[in-house]
Amino acid sequence: MKLPESTEWVLHAVTALAQLVPGEAGQPGQAVSAGQLAEHYGVPAGYLVKQLQSLVRAGILSAATGPHGGFRLARPAGQVTMLEIVEAVDGMSPFYTCNEIRQRGRGAVPVPPDVCVTTCGIAARMAEAEAAWRQSLSAVTVADIVESLPPGVPERTRQLLSRA
Repeated sequence: MKLPESTEWVLHAVTALAQLVPGEAGQPGQAVSAGQLAEHYGVPAGYLVKQLQSLVRAGILSAATGPHGGFRLARPAGQVTMLEIVEAVDGMSPFYTCNEIRQRGRGAVPVPPDVCVTTCGIAARMAEAEAAWRQSLSAVTVADIVESLPPGVPERTRQLLSRA
């Protein structure tokens, strides 16, 4: 399984937004434009904005237009998991699909279809691996990632993404 490069982009973009100072009394924090985030990471703005809009539809980010518009977290970083971000941009389709090739071709001739009523061992192991991967990502929040950053990185991110 290989996730698209854009998955890395949105994971980093959300983490960058989580490093910004939140607003007062539950108000949203600073908004950052897709252009700023694209420049910050050296990625194409037009493509990044499409990915960020997927995160808005999923309720992970909020977006506003105008001179002070842009993207910001829609809820606290401790309530956003890596799995939510990945699923918002890459979907929730299974990584592996068993097409029952054990019932096709010359190898299927001696095996009657009723022998194949249970899930094949390969499909079962792939489903277990996917479930473990999803469980692992669901246990990590954006706040966990921010807390693991080297000292000084959040302050530098705030400085680089602040609007003068």
